[in-house]
Amino acid sequence: MARQQKTIITCAITGAIHTPTMSDALPYTADDITSQAVAAAEAGASILHLHARRPEDGGVSVDVDHFAAFLPRIKQATDAVVNISTGGSLTLSIADRVKPATTFSPEMCSLNMGSMNFSFHPLAKRYDDWKFDWEKDYVASSEGNIFRNTFRDIREAAETLAPHNIKFEHECYDVGHLYNLKFCMEAGLFKAPVFIQFIFGILGGIGPEVDNLIFMKRTADRLFGNDYRWSVLGAGGAQMPLATTASQMGGNVRVGLEDSLLIARGKLARSNAEQVAKIRRIIEDLGSEVATPDEAREILDLKGGDKVAF
Repeated sequence: MARQQKTIITCAITGAIHTPTMSDALPYTADDITSQAVAAAEAGASILHLHARRPEDGGVSVDVDHFAAFLPRIKQATDAVVNISTGGSLTLSIADRVKPATTFSPEMCSLNMGSMNFSFHPLAKRYDDWKFDWEKDYVASSEGNIFRNTFRDIREAAETLAPHNIKFEHECYDVGHLYNLKFCMEAGLFKAPVFIQFIFGILGGIGPEVDNLIFMKRTADRLFGNDYRWSVLGAGGAQMPLATTASQMGGNVRVGLEDSLLIARGKLARSNAEQVAKIRRIIEDLGSEVATPDEAREILDLKGGDKVAF
């Protein structure tokens, strides 16, 4: 692929891995998710990747009422593209996980391209005291969980959301997920240009080495040619180094407290916007430009913010 002129920054605001004990900056009330999302957009994020949380204790939620508490407010305050997760829970069915997307019909949704041993249980050993009772067991028990997205699940998500004209952020945690996506495209489930999020550093997936980024990119080039756009998500301390590398390879980037709680080695970020501002500064200092929301819509062939249901 030719080098892209503008770099899209996605910001993943809260996610389903980190818990309130791990960082005071992690938003989980509607007010905090809204304010941090808007600030991230103002800092340069053209796409906001959103999960919901239980406002009383920060637990993971796919309740449409929890999404409804912040989605319209974010839309009113910013022109950023809204991307709703279809992950959200390691234990719920795909029918439950796509319900927020079918309810609100966003421009984009995430979609894991395969099942995996998605785990973050080592984090349970880092904390002695927890803010809420659910947190420790939730983190520790991920050792025994499988994040399920079978081919049937992927087809169900694609067919259920097809009438909404939603562009997927195809989350690929390992090279096999790229081949899964190729199979699904050949089956007619997804139309080009697809948007692939290469994900590195999640336990159960491919590691966060630059060699792996190059390998994933070469594989995607071979499988998809010019029919894809791509971005990189590095978990934890790999966030900024891999995002920087991706931006110089012609790719797009994803940051946010869902993926890393850090702003530098051993230092917690104060907000999502702080991470966005940092990667934007790096991208621009190295001679690239950051895409606006409308430019991101054009690059990814999105339906437009006037066609959502919130």
